[in-house]
Amino acid sequence: MQGERRTVLIALAANAVIAVAKLAGGVAVGSAAMLAEGAHSIADTANQGLMLVSLRLGDRKADEQHPFGYGKERFFWTFLVAVMIFFAGAIFSIGEGVTRMFESHESAGSFWVSYLILGVAGVAESVSFARAFRQTRAAAREADMGLLEFVRWSKEPTTKTVFSEDAAALAGLVIAFGGILLQQLTGSHRWDAGAAIVIGLLLVGVAVALGRDVKGLLIGEAAREGDQGAIRAAVEAHNEVERIVDLRTMYVGPRSLLIAARVDLADGVDADRIEQMAEEVDTELRRVVPDVTDVYLDPTPR
Repeated sequence: MQGERRTVLIALAANAVIAVAKLAGGVAVGSAAMLAEGAHSIADTANQGLMLVSLRLGDRKADEQHPFGYGKERFFWTFLVAVMIFFAGAIFSIGEGVTRMFESHESAGSFWVSYLILGVAGVAESVSFARAFRQTRAAAREADMGLLEFVRWSKEPTTKTVFSEDAAALAGLVIAFGGILLQQLTGSHRWDAGAAIVIGLLLVGVAVALGRDVKGLLIGEAAREGDQGAIRAAVEAHNEVERIVDLRTMYVGPRSLLIAARVDLADGVDADRIEQMAEEVDTELRRVVPDVTDVYLDPTPR
């Protein structure tokens, strides 16, 4: 948790500084791409604030009203981040680009100011991205996954969100640089406006992908197929278990997996052995799938 919090704080500080610089530069030189990137950074800064809120609220202990804890707070606030990216970043960027695209006059700004700001922003974003990359890669190794596979399948929203945002931010800087450079070379402001539109479309993609992933977790997403197979194998490895009749799993937090299973027991198993077996199964499941936090077994008669 401390590593995730530190990653978010670094990203927040970097994006806050970058947002001010981009907006000031965008206004000074009249660049739609710079203003789009400024909106992008403002959205990212607000998002890091929401991520900090989610870390604090999601870490609360279970109580009577929330017996499985508050882990889904993390998913809720991440969904708000996706909404923020879409409305505060994507729509503004596309709208600014379309408006500038159809302006009749050709505006010429101080291009060196734009390049300087983009360079400073690139350094700051790279520092934040490097931190998020290391954190994500370490988590991927711990989960025995490749980096891209982990980003796609991980139920941990915080570091994954920062990683995705920083990657999109670096791509946005490259797009903005290209648009401003082409404007300088051709004298047409439409290249700059087009870059703003492309940045907006990039943010739409990030927001939709992030929102789609978190939606499944909010509704109640099951364990991965491989983990479900490991759960079945661990339960059915006990001689007392004939088979699993019904297996249901659901993530109730980033690292909190609930398991409920109806099991068909062999004939002649006494009550004491059933209790002992249940404890053994609980321990074994937590070993084979570290995210397991709650296990409920229902002996089902044939």
